[in-house]
Amino acid sequence: MSICIFPGTFNPIHRAHLKMAEFALEYYGFEKIIFIPSYLPPHKNVDKELAEHRYNMVQAAIKNIPGFEISDIEYKSEGKSYSLITVKKIIEMYNIKGKLNFIIGTDAFDKIDSWYKSDELKKLVHFIVFPRGVEIRQKAGFDYELAPMDYINISSTDVRKNHSDGTIKEVKEYIEENGLYRD
Repeated sequence: MSICIFPGTFNPIHRAHLKMAEFALEYYGFEKIIFIPSYLPPHKNVDKELAEHRYNMVQAAIKNIPGFEISDIEYKSEGKSYSLITVKKIIEMYNIKGKLNFIIGTDAFDKIDSWYKSDELKKLVHFIVFPRGVEIRQKAGFDYELAPMDYINISSTDVRKNHSDGTIKEVKEYIEENGLYRD
């Protein structure tokens, strides 16, 4: 099976996330994109009390989109969400031969060298890097390609602060029903 994982904080998930996943599904011909909301991302300061909400928002956003699935692999760990551990589990679960496809933005890929055991991670993954407002720098030893998709200027920060145009209807309803992101 041709799959691609899309790990992320998704705080909250927004339209740019969906556009990236749709592009990857169609352009690369994957059978499945698996969204993996992190429980506690190691490189971001995120309230762990929001973990269940972030998971539920991703689930609401993708529930009716063919080829999209959600995994609770990181959510159930209730610890720091290290990509290497997740990748190893997914490879085993799906009996992946070769490298696992992994959607990532240029902003996160720029910091990939600082990730947990990145030297081991780069042996297991083919990164599909999407524009996120940061120029990509060469990464020695990493198997990656730039997705030929235009940058969509939507960020989770903007969605949290002002419920911007990037909000997905089901996610906006979930945020309002649960009183999230009120400061």
